[in-house]
Amino acid sequence: MLYVAIFIIPLFLMLLFASVKMITQYERGIFFRMGKVRDPKGPGLLIRIPLIDRLVRVDLRTVTLDVPAQDIITKDNVSVRVSAVVYFKVVDPVKAIIEVEDYEMATSQLAQTTLRSICGQDELDHMLSERDAINLKMQEILDHETEPWGVKISRVEVKEIDLPESMQRAMAKQAEAERERRASIINADGELQSATKLCEAAALIAEHPAAIQLRYLQTIREIGVSDKNTTLIPVPVDLIKTILPK
Repeated sequence: MLYVAIFIIPLFLMLLFASVKMITQYERGIFFRMGKVRDPKGPGLLIRIPLIDRLVRVDLRTVTLDVPAQDIITKDNVSVRVSAVVYFKVVDPVKAIIEVEDYEMATSQLAQTTLRSICGQDELDHMLSERDAINLKMQEILDHETEPWGVKISRVEVKEIDLPESMQRAMAKQAEAERERRASIINADGELQSATKLCEAAALIAEHPAAIQLRYLQTIREIGVSDKNTTLIPVPVDLIKTILPK
């Protein structure tokens, strides 16, 4: 009896340890009994039958998937490297196990091909200025394709768009030329407004000759407060005409 007890007790403990499983709050346990899937279990303490039940744990937390940089040729024939990040989580543990072999790997491969496809259909300027539109389009496509796998795509973000050095220099020259163009336009607008105001002032003075005398006196006052040794006092021709006899 002693030998039987020595043999049975360890065997019983091994079977008990193999039968009792703990499922955490963020996991679900998928049981396969005789090869047939059962409803998800957990969280908490679960009992499985050794050699009959097989337990597969599925993580329900949001997964951050880093999409490697992809070499892409845009619609306007520019070679760029684009990387992105995808956030997803499992919403149906049973589908995630039985509908696809490895849902994380499948989602990663699908994200890479979708990134190349979408960026290859856009021009470079649109990619740089409309990242939100690209993110939303990728999310819609990935969410539609992964829905049969029980995977929900919550967010997609394009991280980096690396341009060749030649393209960076060309874009810098373009931006500099654009700034110079705007500066020239602003300067021309200032000259136009100044000329317009001068014409209006000349027309006003022509209608009221006394205004030139007031302006002359104001100029004399401004010159009088100067510390320069030589003082030049301009005399308007119209003022001289009033003094000379007719």
